[in-house]
Amino acid sequence: MHTDTERYVRAVQSKDARFDGVFFTAVRTTRIYCRPSCPARPPKPENMEFHPTAASCQRAGFRACKRCRPDTSPGSPRWHARADAVARAMRLIQDGVVDREGVPGLAGRLGYSTRQIERQLLAELGAGPLALARAQRAQTARVLIETTPLPMAEIAFAAGFASIRTFNDTVREVFALTPGALRARAAGSRAPAPAAPGTITVRLPFRAPLNPSNLFGHLAATAVPGVEEWRDGAYRRTLSLPYGHGIVALTPRPDHVLCRLSLTDPRDLTHAISRCRRLLDLDADPVAVDEQLRADPLLAPLVDAAPGRRVPRTVDAAEFAVRAVLGQQVSTAAARTHAARLVTEHGVPVEDPEGGLTHLFPTSEALAGLDPETLALPRSRRGTLLTLVTALADGSLALGPESDWAEARARLLALPGFGPWTTEVIAMRALGDPDAFLPGDLGIRRAAQGLGLPSSPAALTARAAQWRPWRAYAVQYLWATDSHPINHLPA
Repeated sequence: MHTDTERYVRAVQSKDARFDGVFFTAVRTTRIYCRPSCPARPPKPENMEFHPTAASCQRAGFRACKRCRPDTSPGSPRWHARADAVARAMRLIQDGVVDREGVPGLAGRLGYSTRQIERQLLAELGAGPLALARAQRAQTARVLIETTPLPMAEIAFAAGFASIRTFNDTVREVFALTPGALRARAAGSRAPAPAAPGTITVRLPFRAPLNPSNLFGHLAATAVPGVEEWRDGAYRRTLSLPYGHGIVALTPRPDHVLCRLSLTDPRDLTHAISRCRRLLDLDADPVAVDEQLRADPLLAPLVDAAPGRRVPRTVDAAEFAVRAVLGQQVSTAAARTHAARLVTEHGVPVEDPEGGLTHLFPTSEALAGLDPETLALPRSRRGTLLTLVTALADGSLALGPESDWAEARARLLALPGFGPWTTEVIAMRALGDPDAFLPGDLGIRRAAQGLGLPSSPAALTARAAQWRPWRAYAVQYLWATDSHPINHLPA
């Protein structure tokens, strides 16, 4: 349970939405827990207690508020700004690893015993991995209940519950409503209706402000034909998921990102939403980031002109690593061409009735067996690519939510053809390190020179020490000084 009482009481009394997802307010008299920005009248301070997660509230016997729906708060930014065992465990739980592999699978990915992981999570979060996964299953069930016509029995197993009875009991306990009552309540609410049969439509919340220009502009400008596209104001792409594949369309809106998912198996919903949130960096705290960067008088005008820039990331770390190698020392257009050839020759075909998506990006295993002579790349880069995909395929290099950022960097730098630029861009966009920095990038050096910052990599790195731990966001502001298409939403 959180003990920074005075600070959190002020946040609740002022209904400060910046703290949504950072902590939850549990009210002892009503046995209800809320997000800090709940529109209801704030309770008396002596009746409040504060928890770091919804699972901790549920474990203590509180149920979710029906007005502010605290289970749908943005994710806590601290899990995406840290690389310790607890933060990596939370990222894996958000990916649905506990539902698919159990607590032993979670512990094995992190290199700890189940007892160690349970003890660390309970000490910091007030709930163990099973309770955290249960809270997430409840939220997945709620999304499926409110946005699809699936029978309740199918929803129970799709959300990860072992039985219909457990599903019914959990929904009643967490939301104080039966599954049927939840669906009836949603029928007249603002929940968006699916645009087509088999489509799940959800709102992805975020902390304001969010500047969509460089975020969606980057994704659209670097889109690999067949795998990604910009269509009708939405970024669309194919997804490789544990139980099948999917197609997602992400549309920026003023107070949320509209997410339309078409899945071959609804059990992939949790995983797909987690990947989409990571792709768009929706769990960032832009106020904290911009406040730090604004302290530099040379960066302040960039931040003030377009606050809330996010880091465009990826839905698949291994995919992005391959694309980073293909993009070494070539233009954005050339990198897209190289990637499109790999997709056409080695990707798995999919059908897309609503657009022009044709393939899943090829897996590392598929690429590890290709003939290097078929690659239209310089010989040295062929070797770099094949070394990378072989290491990913045999497991000697693991890139994903469980990665330790320092260890992953060291393993990447040990591969032939991997220098600081490639390693740092993978750390920034694939691993999610908010402090990754690219002082040798040509665009960064040009921007630095134009702003009066040091332009040599060593001097710029020394100056950027005051931007830590948010140097990856400083990169976005520096890149945005250029007129490159990555910095603008497509027409």
